[in-house]
Amino acid sequence: MNERERAPLAAAMKAYAASGALAFHTPGHKQGLGAHPLLRALVTEEGLREEVSLADELDDLHRPEGCLKEAQEKAARLWGADEAIFSVNGTTGAIHAMMTAALSPGDEVIVPRNMHRSVVGGLILSGARPVYTAPETDETLGIAHGVTAAAVRRALDEHPAARAVIAVYPTYYGVASELREIAAAAHEKRLPLLVDEAHGAHLRFSDELPPDALSCGADLVAQSTHKLLGAMTQASVLFRNGGRVPPERVRRAASLLATTSPNYLLMASLDIARLQMEDEGEIRVGRAVRLAAELRAEINALPGLWCFGRERMQRPGAAALDVTKLTVNVSGLGLSGEEAMRFLREKQIQAELADARNVLFIVSMADTGKETERLLTALAALSKEYAGRREASVLSVSTPPSLPTELSPREAFFAVRESVPLEKAAGRVAAEEVAFYPPGIPAIVPGEIVTPEVIDYLRETARIGLKVTGSHDPSLSTICVVK
Repeated sequence: MNERERAPLAAAMKAYAASGALAFHTPGHKQGLGAHPLLRALVTEEGLREEVSLADELDDLHRPEGCLKEAQEKAARLWGADEAIFSVNGTTGAIHAMMTAALSPGDEVIVPRNMHRSVVGGLILSGARPVYTAPETDETLGIAHGVTAAAVRRALDEHPAARAVIAVYPTYYGVASELREIAAAAHEKRLPLLVDEAHGAHLRFSDELPPDALSCGADLVAQSTHKLLGAMTQASVLFRNGGRVPPERVRRAASLLATTSPNYLLMASLDIARLQMEDEGEIRVGRAVRLAAELRAEINALPGLWCFGRERMQRPGAAALDVTKLTVNVSGLGLSGEEAMRFLREKQIQAELADARNVLFIVSMADTGKETERLLTALAALSKEYAGRREASVLSVSTPPSLPTELSPREAFFAVRESVPLEKAAGRVAAEEVAFYPPGIPAIVPGEIVTPEVIDYLRETARIGLKVTGSHDPSLSTICVVK
């Protein structure tokens, strides 16, 4: 096997398992010796033998010097970064680490209000004070796009003490903002740009997709290798470019927030996913782009369905589109996205998410024409079942209303709280986060003032069946506020 084909961490694990060393160390199943039959069925015998830790030749995530260091260096080279740090706590863990590295308690940070809930966790951990910027919204689709560079520049001018800028790129729906211009705006103020690129690990491998965050000048990037590439769920990477955030501080923050018992199967899956992209990335991602384009055209020929494409880009907050994300608007069938998703599940199709008006499907590097044909058949059945039988409608629910801020998320999180009926929470300061997942964008962030408008939004969104997260009361009959 030549150097380019090596997956150093995976190779080291295999070598240790084959060495014959008798395990008197963790994990307790002892390389599968004590594994329950259900676990044996879930994980291969070889996987159990390699699911070990603490051996010197397997390196240390907190001070990598051997095979893990080599695996991270290979990932950094492939994605064009100065450094890569593996995360086994998902992109949430990588986001928490990059925010803790770049920010200190009391620092102001420019944050898009359509951030993922993991960014709220980063604000609580770092103690930073958010300056929210409003994303552009598409009222027809009922979804938020990106924040414009002009909005970021205004926020920086109005808050000269800000210490960093955070961006979401691309959005869950695949819409990419003008990230090069946002990076330029941050760098003109000598500030780092931190990017939540959970849905962009594949962008680097096709010229038909928006440019990746590192190519656009981002300083720290949290990326989900598991979402759209071949790593196992929970396996992500934190990338660093340049020195606007000191490298040692990035490493310390990542180590502080990482488990001291990382799962080597997850880390090996990152190493192998990198190898797969190095060997086949352009071919596989290129195929996904082609299949998605064909599928989009066929969906748009079905009565009552509409899947937007690049024609809806080149507007504020929407500079480019990841075409492998297929957002199918079902309002023309008189359905909510949740109703459409339930119908499709009965046809053995599971969508990525549903919102008030849309159902989202991901075509990844794993898909072939066989899978996209099954999806098209199910969507055709949906169209045939409902087209013309219900009046086309646009549900009133779209994006959450803007809320005034009273406290920082950290102050509100640690404040004494009480639970009150939702209808009596207007005017109170939220002590908990309320989001609908997916996409996991908070409708209320701790520290914001609850308004009658957001109460109406919560009720309407819950009514159509979307899953509530963050709230202590999933029924939303009550909400926690600062006492």
